[in-house]
Amino acid sequence: MKIAFIIQRYGKEVMGGSELHCRLIAERLVNKGYDCTVFTTTAKDYVTWKNEYPPGESILNGVVIKRFDVLKPRDIESFNKFSDWIFFSDHGPADELGWLDEQGPYAPALIQALEEEQAKHDHFVFFTYLYYNTYWGLQAVRKEKILVPTAHDEPALRLGIMRDVFSLPAAFMFNTASEKAMLNRRFSFAGKYQDTVGVGVDIPERIESSASFARYKALSPYILYAGRIEPGKGCQELLDHFTKYSRRRPDLNLVLIGNLLMPLPAHPRIRYLGFVSAEEKNVAMAQAAVTVHPSHFESLCMAALESMAVRTPLLVQAAADPLKQHCLVGKSGLYYSNEGEFALALDLLLKDKRLRETLGRNGLAYVLKNYTWTQIIRKYEILFQTFG
Repeated sequence: MKIAFIIQRYGKEVMGGSELHCRLIAERLVNKGYDCTVFTTTAKDYVTWKNEYPPGESILNGVVIKRFDVLKPRDIESFNKFSDWIFFSDHGPADELGWLDEQGPYAPALIQALEEEQAKHDHFVFFTYLYYNTYWGLQAVRKEKILVPTAHDEPALRLGIMRDVFSLPAAFMFNTASEKAMLNRRFSFAGKYQDTVGVGVDIPERIESSASFARYKALSPYILYAGRIEPGKGCQELLDHFTKYSRRRPDLNLVLIGNLLMPLPAHPRIRYLGFVSAEEKNVAMAQAAVTVHPSHFESLCMAALESMAVRTPLLVQAAADPLKQHCLVGKSGLYYSNEGEFALALDLLLKDKRLRETLGRNGLAYVLKNYTWTQIIRKYEILFQTFG
């Protein structure tokens, strides 16, 4: 069975949420014997869409990759101004299509290739509702299509063009029940195939034997943030909250790992350790007292699942309902809405080891029940069988 994936960026260096999600699914389907091809761009950076990969065909871990040049780079400052206008001002359909071109990645050759090569593939799986390649790709492919929306409640969902995005697919694979409920309040999915799937998590073993174990043990006590370090992920808010909190707990470190996309304050207890391997990330999470997830906008949050897989409790921003539901349904952590709640929740977690251990055990049980790779891939196989 031949499966085509459509995603805005793709590669081992691309560690964004939906992009990594897509790659993990494609690679595991290849291991199950599926023939997987990814249609994507030559961009590595989602801010500018600068062409960095060579165009053409390549193979990564058994997955065929077809890359197409982005013809129009994005100036993020002017794009953000355009977005502020279109989200909150009267406008017409042409304005929205102009916004989509500016959003990008503007790669008409990718859309043309989908149209020309669709007979070669049995299924088309689009990842992320938001981008140029999804909107126009859904229209180019005449076969039944599958969308993994990876959506959170944001102004872009209110644009008129999004009615096309959510009406054209025959099937939807949601990340969480929270995401599914939010989208069902906004769009009609009557007669559509729907499942709540998400992404799988590997349960690491022998963390104590890792070469980096001593490094992170020496940083204790610490709380950990793992992911893209930028204001859009709530990191400025986290830094502000931690700076104030550290006055009452001066021995506590805030450790950050991931891609740094913003300046950090000169603070003796804020430790940026760079981009680390998956093995080292597991160690960092396991040694942390708590992992903090400050983003207001998430559809799943792989880092939260990875934290639960190593029995570390969560502290999450309540505005991101999928994160809040991980805590409530999984009984795996606490959530906060403001600086005061952040401090109170952190006080409780840091002072009560038994509570942390209980939340950690609950989190692992939640992951084993809902997010093993066997379960996730089986749901995709049922989907493909349903559509023949």
